[in-house]
Amino acid sequence: MNYTLHQLEIFKKIAEVKSVTKASEQLFLTQPAVSIQLKNFQDQFKLPLFEVVGRKLYITEFGEEIAKAATKILEEVDAINYKSSLFEGKLAGKLTLSIVSTAKYAMPYFLSGFIKENEMVDVTMDVTNKMSVIRALENNECDFAMVSTIPKKLKIESIELMKNKMVFVAGKNYNFPKEGINYKNLNKSIFIFREQGSATRLAMEKYLIKNKIEIARKMELTSNEAVKQAVIAGLGISIMPIIGINYALQNGDLQVLKIKGLPLETYWNLIWLKSKNLSNVAKAFIEYMKNNKDEIIEKEFRKFNNSSKY
Repeated sequence: MNYTLHQLEIFKKIAEVKSVTKASEQLFLTQPAVSIQLKNFQDQFKLPLFEVVGRKLYITEFGEEIAKAATKILEEVDAINYKSSLFEGKLAGKLTLSIVSTAKYAMPYFLSGFIKENEMVDVTMDVTNKMSVIRALENNECDFAMVSTIPKKLKIESIELMKNKMVFVAGKNYNFPKEGINYKNLNKSIFIFREQGSATRLAMEKYLIKNKIEIARKMELTSNEAVKQAVIAGLGISIMPIIGINYALQNGDLQVLKIKGLPLETYWNLIWLKSKNLSNVAKAFIEYMKNNKDEIIEKEFRKFNNSSKY
């Protein structure tokens, strides 16, 4: 037999997702390339690794055993590469992050340079709501979290990153009252909220309560992207972070409702538990962020921080 590590990786992924198409997408390969490697791998065995019934792919019992063996082999290869990197003085290991959903527009830019400098570092990033992020941090399920509101009940260390500006937005066909927008006539609209536990929702609720804005009708959606699409479709209005809607504003799909007291401003923060026993990878990431965050913010986010048009 003369199969390659690349073929093992491809078959392992196909066995996981039960689809050549999905495997090709997750491996960032073309579907024909994956199909060719699968055929070449299968040709080295007398027994079938899979079968196609209708349009669905099924892994045979023999194929499942080969997939398990492939997993063990690839894990050993990773271990060899990891040990080799350590002896060569390279940084190797895992970095785990839990971030609130709107932070997904920012964190990749902070990670990019670090990952390019350290090829043996693997990153796992969970994108969820604020409550789940804090829970993951509290339960030591992640190295770092990225939030706009620092939890008071936890003893943490933090690095302040960038401004998080939030504005009231409506769809392009929003009917502006003749007398102009004010707190009283806002209540004629449907208010679109994020789910409970979202920092964006909390900021929106505080603003509405502070300014005694009545809510006659409301809608609740579970992601920032869903809220954006609902507002674009004209279902209602909402307070949203500019960083997640910039292109929709530029394209004219959304428009900012200029109301007193806006934009709201908070700061994104990278946080971690004071008591956490940080790995060498985590320590290196902290140093990288301290040394490079200002340059990254200036290069990638200046338009959000310095813009006065909102």
